[in-house]
Amino acid sequence: MARTMNRCKGKVAVVTGGSRGIGRALVLAYAKEGAAVIVNYVRNREKAQEVAAQVEQFGSQSLAVQADVTREDQVRALTSRALKTFGKIDILVNNAGHYEDAAVWKMEEAAWDRVLDVNLKGTFLCTKAVAPTMRERNYGRILNISSVVGQIGIFGTSNYTAAKAGVLGFTKTVAKELVSKGITVNALALGYFDTGMFRALPPEVQEKIVAEIPVGRPGTMDEVTEPALFLTSDGASYITGQVLHLNGGYYM
Repeated sequence: MARTMNRCKGKVAVVTGGSRGIGRALVLAYAKEGAAVIVNYVRNREKAQEVAAQVEQFGSQSLAVQADVTREDQVRALTSRALKTFGKIDILVNNAGHYEDAAVWKMEEAAWDRVLDVNLKGTFLCTKAVAPTMRERNYGRILNISSVVGQIGIFGTSNYTAAKAGVLGFTKTVAKELVSKGITVNALALGYFDTGMFRALPPEVQEKIVAEIPVGRPGTMDEVTEPALFLTSDGASYITGQVLHLNGGYYM
């Protein structure tokens, strides 16, 4: 299967949570554009290996690596393996996510911790791990996946909202810390997309959500991957510390 373009030819990308959903779409998008891709996963080895095999169908190299992004030792091992295999890391996409919804008066402390750990701490640990090698090379692109929920709040999501809002603040600060070394740090704040998570919602809930989206539908995978590819490209070298809102007008 021939790749369509070569915007990422010669680049090495790490995508956390890359075995399914938006993460899988991002992995394949980078592969189509010529990048070698590290597919990070935490549990489903078979799915991750399937995605890695798809990457190779585009003529790109791939490596499926298990690592819990909430564990610094495992994140360091992931980074080390990527560097040992490919010699560098050009792009990091902090995509790994987790949610456990409940109203704040019903939410268990453990659920709060798990959601903050994956979405916020994981973003911190992965960024911390790749920053030294990017600083040494005076080059890097870091893209953090946040959510519209972190901007507006939705009932029953106080942990997820806090985490995704934290990602936005983290993005801006780290962008300032790394900019002098040729490293950009940006974020995508995603609305509702046509993923398995969305399709798993009851039909009446899907209809209610779509009715609130001005464009009248959930987003497609291409509508995530194209902005991601741009923000992590050489053409976006003058863009850092920014949040791109991908929500079909759900939040303006």
